[in-house]
Amino acid sequence: VLDALYMDEMVTSIRNWMKSPASSGVVTEEPQNTCDNLKNVYILIVEGFLLYNYEPLNELWNRRYFLTLPYEECKRRRSTRVYQPADTPGYFDGHVWPMYLKYKNELEENASMQVDYLDGTKSQEELLSYVYSDIIQELNKLRE
Repeated sequence: VLDALYMDEMVTSIRNWMKSPASSGVVTEEPQNTCDNLKNVYILIVEGFLLYNYEPLNELWNRRYFLTLPYEECKRRRSTRVYQPADTPGYFDGHVWPMYLKYKNELEENASMQVDYLDGTKSQEELLSYVYSDIIQELNKLRE
């Protein structure tokens, strides 16, 4: 749930990054063989399925992606993770999955929010390739 996260701090951190990406304290990588017209272009990727349900963050995003998974696959993946403290019996069915559906439904009902829904059953390579291509298109639009 949103109340369990430090969302105000996240907004502050992202805004600080937007003002000065190189000195924001966010981990960065050196540019990889960029072309001249993309020098000094910084890309921040923020991950978390509750991000689009927190209104102060929504004005900050250029692109939005939401990874979808069917129940069985989501439950299988969750069961392979090690959490401290461990999930209590029934936690996935009683809390995790219902909250995922709740927030996903809120997104789908918000027609003004443009979100790319990604099929989480696809390979990591396919998903990253799609997102990379989409970001390149966005950068090309910004250059024009």
